[in-house]
Amino acid sequence: MTNPVTITAPAGVPFIEIVREFDAPLEAVYNAYADPELVRQWVGPNGYETAIDAYDLTSGGRWRYVQTNPEGDSFAFNGVFHRVRPNELIIQTFEWEGLPDQVSIETLRFDDLGDGRTRLTGWSVFPSVEGRDGMVENGMEVGVTEGYERLDALLA
Repeated sequence: MTNPVTITAPAGVPFIEIVREFDAPLEAVYNAYADPELVRQWVGPNGYETAIDAYDLTSGGRWRYVQTNPEGDSFAFNGVFHRVRPNELIIQTFEWEGLPDQVSIETLRFDDLGDGRTRLTGWSVFPSVEGRDGMVENGMEVGVTEGYERLDALLA
């Protein structure tokens, strides 16, 4: 059984909060974000292939990946890691290249819950409510939920 994902997108506010607990130690969950080969295996919706073009998880580092769905359509995402504190915090920008000029600022906080469990809390702030809604309406919830289910399998 996988843990539920809680996604909160309040009406009229360009903000999303995502909270997910994992039955795995904090270091393992963080490493799944730090190792691009692991990221490639779990990020995004089921059935999509992910190619990592760049992934430098350091303060000031860049990232970019392209996901391809079973029909052959590609979706590119990119950003910059602004602040990285291993096993604690990642602050990054996030841009879906299909919705250009709607770059969000994301904060990911990793919390040790004890007993080999971890809580990951993410906050995303968009430049507009329309930009936030565009992300939500284009499959964000499916990608997050299915990606975290695959991450559970990697962490098992």
